[in-house]
Amino acid sequence: MNLKPLYDRVVVKPIEADEVSAGGILIPDNAKEKPTRGEVIAVGDGKALDNGSLRAPKVKVGDKVIYGQYSGSAYKHEGTEYKIVREDDILAIVG
Repeated sequence: MNLKPLYDRVVVKPIEADEVSAGGILIPDNAKEKPTRGEVIAVGDGKALDNGSLRAPKVKVGDKVIYGQYSGSAYKHEGTEYKIVREDDILAIVG
């Protein structure tokens, strides 16, 4: 995929939640929560600051992240769903 996000935006491939609960109950599609975890696929150059410089991004390609449930914009490419979020909407890097 040749997608380069601008400035402080990050392209994330959502990681779907488990289809079976910890107790072994099958979770139907309409009851699943929106994914809030994903893998960083592409990163912009950084956030533009008031003085004209760019703040380098804290995340990098390959990082597993947690982002806000309703943040970003959905983008579909060749049948795969992606989220384009601002770096500020990323809550944590899962290590």
